[in-house]
Amino acid sequence: MVVYFTQTGQLRRIIDHVLAPVQGNAVITYEEIVPVQPFPFPWSKQEFFDAMPETVLGKPRGIQPLKVNPEEHFDLVIMAYQPWFLSPSQPVAAFLQSPEAARLLKGKPVITLLGCRNMWLNAQEKTKKYLAGIGAHLVGNIVLVDKSPNLVSLITILRWTGKGKKDAFFIFPPAGVQEKEILESGRFAAPILQALEQQQFDRLHEQLLALDSVELKPGLIVLENRGRGPFRFWARFISAKGGPGDERRKGRVTMYRIVLLAAIPLLTPFTTIASWLQLLFSRKQLEQDVTYYKGVQLRESIHS
Repeated sequence: MVVYFTQTGQLRRIIDHVLAPVQGNAVITYEEIVPVQPFPFPWSKQEFFDAMPETVLGKPRGIQPLKVNPEEHFDLVIMAYQPWFLSPSQPVAAFLQSPEAARLLKGKPVITLLGCRNMWLNAQEKTKKYLAGIGAHLVGNIVLVDKSPNLVSLITILRWTGKGKKDAFFIFPPAGVQEKEILESGRFAAPILQALEQQQFDRLHEQLLALDSVELKPGLIVLENRGRGPFRFWARFISAKGGPGDERRKGRVTMYRIVLLAAIPLLTPFTTIASWLQLLFSRKQLEQDVTYYKGVQLRESIHS
Protein backbone atom coordinates (compact mmCIF):
# COMPACT_ATOMS: atom_id res chain seq x y z
CA MET A 1 0.00 0.00 0.00
CA VAL A 2 1.13 3.52 -0.81
CA VAL A 3 -0.24 6.28 1.43
CA TYR A 4 0.44 9.82 0.26
CA PHE A 5 -0.66 13.45 0.17
CA THR A 6 0.22 15.83 -2.64
CA GLN A 7 -0.88 19.31 -3.66
CA THR A 8 1.18 19.77 -6.82
CA GLY A 9 1.32 16.22 -8.16
CA GLN A 10 5.12 16.08 -7.83
CA LEU A 11 5.07 13.47 -5.08
CA ARG A 12 2.69 11.21 -7.04
CA ARG A 13 5.09 11.40 -10.02
CA ILE A 14 7.95 10.37 -7.72
CA ILE A 15 5.90 7.46 -6.39
CA ASP A 16 5.02 6.33 -9.92
CA HIS A 17 8.65 6.40 -11.08
CA VAL A 18 9.94 4.61 -7.98
CA LEU A 19 7.35 1.86 -8.38
CA ALA A 20 7.19 1.61 -12.18
CA PRO A 21 9.49 -1.47 -12.24
CA VAL A 22 7.37 -3.08 -9.50
CA GLN A 23 4.15 -2.84 -11.51
CA GLY A 24 3.06 -6.29 -12.61
CA ASN A 25 5.13 -7.97 -9.91
CA ALA A 26 3.05 -6.84 -6.94
CA VAL A 27 -0.48 -5.68 -6.24
CA ILE A 28 -0.29 -1.98 -5.30
CA THR A 29 -3.06 -0.12 -3.49
CA TYR A 30 -2.89 3.70 -3.49
CA GLU A 31 -4.46 5.65 -0.65
CA GLU A 32 -4.47 9.42 -1.14
CA ILE A 33 -4.99 11.41 2.06
CA VAL A 34 -7.68 14.06 1.59
CA PRO A 35 -8.20 16.84 4.17
CA VAL A 36 -11.78 17.56 5.20
CA GLN A 37 -11.04 21.24 4.62
CA PRO A 38 -8.63 21.38 1.64
CA PHE A 39 -5.45 23.40 1.86
CA PRO A 40 -5.21 26.00 -0.91
CA PHE A 41 -2.82 25.83 -3.83
CA PRO A 42 -1.40 28.21 -4.74
CA TRP A 43 -1.25 29.54 -1.21
CA SER A 44 -1.75 33.13 -0.15
CA LYS A 45 1.09 34.37 2.06
CA GLN A 46 -1.17 34.61 5.09
CA GLU A 47 -2.67 31.13 4.67
CA PHE A 48 0.73 29.53 4.10
CA PHE A 49 2.38 30.92 7.21
CA ASP A 50 -0.81 30.60 9.26
CA ALA A 51 -0.53 26.81 8.75
CA MET A 52 2.79 26.73 10.60
CA PRO A 53 1.71 26.62 14.28
CA GLU A 54 -0.58 23.60 14.04
CA THR A 55 1.93 21.84 11.76
CA VAL A 56 4.79 22.29 14.22
CA LEU A 57 2.64 21.49 17.27
CA GLY A 58 1.24 18.33 15.66
CA LYS A 59 -2.38 19.53 15.75
CA PRO A 60 -3.48 18.99 12.15
CA ARG A 61 -6.89 19.60 10.63
CA GLY A 62 -8.94 16.46 10.03
CA ILE A 63 -8.85 14.14 7.03
CA GLN A 64 -11.62 12.29 5.22
CA PRO A 65 -12.18 8.59 5.98
CA LEU A 66 -9.81 6.24 4.21
CA LYS A 67 -11.07 4.25 1.24
CA VAL A 68 -9.03 1.20 2.24
CA ASN A 69 -10.27 -1.25 4.88
CA PRO A 70 -8.08 -0.68 7.98
CA GLU A 71 -8.17 -4.44 8.65
CA GLU A 72 -6.72 -5.31 5.23
CA HIS A 73 -3.25 -6.88 5.27
CA PHE A 74 -0.35 -5.39 3.31
CA ASP A 75 3.13 -6.89 3.07
CA LEU A 76 4.68 -3.42 2.79
CA VAL A 77 3.54 0.17 3.24
CA ILE A 78 5.16 3.16 1.55
CA MET A 79 4.47 6.39 3.45
CA ALA A 80 5.09 9.19 0.95
CA TYR A 81 5.08 12.73 2.30
CA GLN A 82 6.58 16.20 2.21
CA PRO A 83 7.82 18.31 5.15
CA TRP A 84 6.09 21.52 6.14
CA PHE A 85 7.95 23.80 8.57
CA LEU A 86 10.38 21.05 9.72
CA SER A 87 7.43 18.70 10.37
CA PRO A 88 5.41 16.20 8.34
CA SER A 89 2.64 17.96 6.41
CA GLN A 90 -0.61 18.29 8.31
CA PRO A 91 -2.57 15.67 6.30
CA VAL A 92 0.18 13.08 6.84
CA ALA A 93 0.40 13.91 10.55
CA ALA A 94 -3.38 13.55 10.79
CA PHE A 95 -3.19 10.12 9.16
CA LEU A 96 -0.35 8.96 11.41
CA GLN A 97 -2.31 10.06 14.50
CA SER A 98 -5.49 8.27 13.40
CA PRO A 99 -6.83 4.96 14.75
CA GLU A 100 -6.98 3.70 11.15
CA ALA A 101 -3.23 4.20 10.74
CA ALA A 102 -2.61 2.28 13.96
CA ARG A 103 -4.66 -0.65 12.66
CA LEU A 104 -3.14 -0.57 9.18
CA LEU A 105 0.51 -0.12 10.14
CA LYS A 106 0.94 -2.02 13.39
CA GLY A 107 3.62 -4.65 12.90
CA LYS A 108 4.05 -3.70 9.23
CA PRO A 109 7.31 -2.80 7.44
CA VAL A 110 7.20 0.81 6.24
CA ILE A 111 9.33 2.75 3.77
CA THR A 112 9.21 6.54 3.97
CA LEU A 113 9.48 8.39 0.65
CA LEU A 114 10.02 12.15 0.69
CA GLY A 115 9.97 14.75 -2.05
CA CYS A 116 10.99 18.18 -0.76
CA ARG A 117 13.11 21.30 -1.03
CA ASN A 118 15.92 20.29 1.32
CA MET A 119 15.03 20.49 5.02
CA TRP A 120 13.61 17.10 6.02
CA LEU A 121 15.54 15.82 9.07
CA ASN A 122 13.18 16.99 11.82
CA ALA A 123 10.11 15.97 9.83
CA GLN A 124 11.54 12.49 9.48
CA GLU A 125 12.32 12.31 13.19
CA LYS A 126 8.69 13.15 14.00
CA THR A 127 7.51 10.59 11.47
CA LYS A 128 9.78 7.96 13.05
CA LYS A 129 8.14 8.72 16.41
CA TYR A 130 4.64 8.41 14.99
CA LEU A 131 5.53 5.08 13.36
CA ALA A 132 7.19 3.75 16.50
CA GLY A 133 4.18 4.82 18.56
CA ILE A 134 1.80 2.69 16.51
CA GLY A 135 4.13 -0.29 16.33
CA ALA A 136 5.19 0.03 12.68
CA HIS A 137 8.70 -0.97 11.58
CA LEU A 138 10.59 1.61 9.52
CA VAL A 139 12.72 -0.44 7.11
CA GLY A 140 13.77 2.13 4.52
CA ASN A 141 13.93 5.81 3.65
CA ILE A 142 14.20 7.50 0.27
CA VAL A 143 14.63 11.27 0.05
CA LEU A 144 14.50 13.21 -3.20
CA VAL A 145 15.38 16.89 -2.77
CA ASP A 146 15.83 20.02 -4.82
CA LYS A 147 19.62 20.12 -5.24
CA SER A 148 19.77 23.81 -6.12
CA PRO A 149 21.63 26.10 -3.67
CA ASN A 150 19.58 26.91 -0.57
CA LEU A 151 18.67 30.49 -1.46
CA VAL A 152 17.91 29.58 -5.08
CA SER A 153 15.54 26.79 -4.04
CA LEU A 154 13.91 29.12 -1.50
CA ILE A 155 13.08 31.66 -4.20
CA THR A 156 11.76 29.07 -6.66
CA ILE A 157 9.66 27.22 -4.07
CA LEU A 158 8.08 30.45 -2.79
CA ARG A 159 7.15 31.34 -6.37
CA TRP A 160 5.69 27.85 -6.90
CA THR A 161 3.66 27.78 -3.67
CA GLY A 162 2.55 31.42 -3.95
CA LYS A 163 1.88 31.74 -7.67
CA GLY A 164 1.61 28.14 -8.85
CA LYS A 165 4.50 28.66 -11.28
CA LYS A 166 7.03 25.83 -11.38
CA ASP A 167 8.84 26.71 -14.63
CA ALA A 168 12.30 28.25 -14.96
CA PHE A 169 12.50 32.05 -15.01
CA PHE A 170 15.33 34.57 -15.47
CA ILE A 171 18.44 32.80 -14.14
CA PHE A 172 16.47 30.46 -11.89
CA PRO A 173 15.81 26.77 -12.61
CA PRO A 174 12.40 25.08 -12.35
CA ALA A 175 11.13 24.67 -8.79
CA GLY A 176 11.07 21.36 -6.98
CA VAL A 177 12.95 18.10 -7.31
CA GLN A 178 14.97 18.06 -10.53
CA GLU A 179 13.43 16.03 -13.36
CA LYS A 180 16.57 13.91 -13.66
CA GLU A 181 16.21 12.83 -10.02
CA ILE A 182 12.59 11.82 -10.56
CA LEU A 183 13.28 9.90 -13.77
CA GLU A 184 16.15 7.97 -12.19
CA SER A 185 14.26 7.06 -9.02
CA GLY A 186 13.17 3.72 -10.48
CA ARG A 187 16.57 2.36 -9.40
CA PHE A 188 15.13 1.88 -5.91
CA ALA A 189 12.56 -0.64 -7.13
CA ALA A 190 14.91 -3.64 -7.40
CA PRO A 191 15.80 -3.94 -3.69
CA ILE A 192 12.21 -3.14 -2.70
CA LEU A 193 10.86 -5.89 -4.92
CA GLN A 194 13.51 -8.35 -3.71
CA ALA A 195 12.64 -7.63 -0.07
CA LEU A 196 8.95 -8.07 -0.87
CA GLU A 197 9.46 -11.38 -2.61
CA GLN A 198 11.67 -12.74 0.15
CA GLN A 199 9.74 -11.05 2.97
CA GLN A 200 13.11 -10.00 4.38
CA PHE A 201 13.46 -6.28 5.11
CA ASP A 202 16.43 -6.23 7.49
CA ARG A 203 18.96 -5.18 4.83
CA LEU A 204 16.63 -3.11 2.66
CA HIS A 205 17.69 0.31 3.90
CA GLU A 206 21.37 -0.62 3.57
CA GLN A 207 20.69 -1.57 -0.06
CA LEU A 208 18.76 1.64 -0.68
CA LEU A 209 21.60 3.72 0.79
CA ALA A 210 24.00 2.02 -1.61
CA LEU A 211 21.85 3.51 -4.38
CA ASP A 212 22.06 7.00 -2.81
CA SER A 213 18.55 6.98 -1.38
CA VAL A 214 19.61 9.58 1.20
CA GLU A 215 22.27 12.21 0.51
CA LEU A 216 23.00 14.45 3.46
CA LYS A 217 25.37 17.39 3.81
CA PRO A 218 26.48 18.24 7.38
CA GLY A 219 25.37 21.85 6.90
CA LEU A 220 21.75 20.71 6.80
CA ILE A 221 22.06 19.30 10.33
CA VAL A 222 23.43 22.62 11.58
CA LEU A 223 20.70 24.60 9.77
CA GLU A 224 17.86 22.48 11.11
CA ASN A 225 19.27 22.45 14.64
CA ARG A 226 19.27 26.25 14.53
CA GLY A 227 15.66 26.33 13.33
CA ARG A 228 13.97 23.86 15.70
CA GLY A 229 13.75 26.09 18.77
CA PRO A 230 12.55 29.24 16.96
CA PHE A 231 9.88 27.26 15.10
CA ARG A 232 8.49 25.90 18.37
CA PHE A 233 8.62 29.37 19.95
CA TRP A 234 6.72 31.02 17.09
CA ALA A 235 4.21 28.16 16.92
CA ARG A 236 3.29 28.62 20.58
CA PHE A 237 3.43 32.42 20.34
CA ILE A 238 1.00 32.53 17.40
CA SER A 239 -1.37 29.79 18.61
CA ALA A 240 -1.75 31.59 21.96
CA LYS A 241 -3.93 34.07 20.04
CA GLY A 242 -6.37 31.48 18.72
CA GLY A 243 -6.72 28.80 16.06
CA PRO A 244 -6.12 28.84 12.30
CA GLY A 245 -7.54 31.90 10.59
CA ASP A 246 -8.31 33.70 13.85
CA GLU A 247 -8.17 37.46 13.32
CA ARG A 248 -6.37 37.90 16.65
CA ARG A 249 -3.29 36.07 15.47
CA LYS A 250 -2.88 37.63 12.03
CA GLY A 251 -0.41 40.25 13.28
CA ARG A 252 1.78 37.58 14.86
CA VAL A 253 1.67 35.48 11.67
CA THR A 254 2.81 38.51 9.63
CA MET A 255 5.58 39.20 12.13
CA TYR A 256 6.74 35.57 11.91
CA ARG A 257 6.72 35.64 8.09
CA ILE A 258 8.91 38.75 7.97
CA VAL A 259 11.36 37.41 10.55
CA LEU A 260 11.65 34.02 8.83
CA LEU A 261 12.19 35.36 5.32
CA ALA A 262 14.81 37.77 6.64
CA ALA A 263 16.54 35.12 8.75
CA ILE A 264 17.04 32.48 6.03
CA PRO A 265 19.40 34.49 3.79
CA LEU A 266 21.18 35.85 6.88
CA LEU A 267 21.62 32.41 8.46
CA THR A 268 22.74 30.57 5.32
CA PRO A 269 26.32 31.93 5.33
CA PHE A 270 26.45 31.49 9.10
CA THR A 271 25.43 27.85 8.95
CA THR A 272 28.00 27.22 6.22
CA ILE A 273 30.71 28.58 8.51
CA ALA A 274 29.23 26.80 11.55
CA SER A 275 29.18 23.43 9.76
CA TRP A 276 32.78 24.00 8.66
CA LEU A 277 33.79 24.75 12.27
CA GLN A 278 31.93 21.68 13.51
CA LEU A 279 33.68 19.55 10.94
CA LEU A 280 36.95 21.03 12.13
CA PHE A 281 36.41 20.75 15.89
CA SER A 282 33.61 18.21 16.31
CA ARG A 283 34.08 16.04 13.26
CA LYS A 284 33.39 12.78 15.09
CA GLN A 285 30.06 13.98 16.53
CA LEU A 286 28.90 15.49 13.23
CA GLU A 287 29.85 12.35 11.33
CA GLN A 288 27.86 10.32 13.87
CA ASP A 289 24.89 12.63 13.34
CA VAL A 290 25.12 12.25 9.56
CA THR A 291 25.14 8.45 9.94
CA TYR A 292 22.19 8.59 12.33
CA TYR A 293 19.99 10.84 10.19
CA LYS A 294 20.69 8.77 7.10
CA GLY A 295 19.44 5.69 8.97
CA VAL A 296 16.04 4.43 10.07
CA GLN A 297 16.61 4.01 13.81
CA LEU A 298 15.02 6.39 16.33
CA ARG A 299 17.24 8.15 18.83
CA GLU A 300 14.71 9.37 21.38
CA SER A 301 16.96 12.03 22.88
CA ILE A 302 17.09 14.03 19.66
CA HIS A 303 13.67 15.68 19.89
CA SER A 304 10.99 16.56 22.33
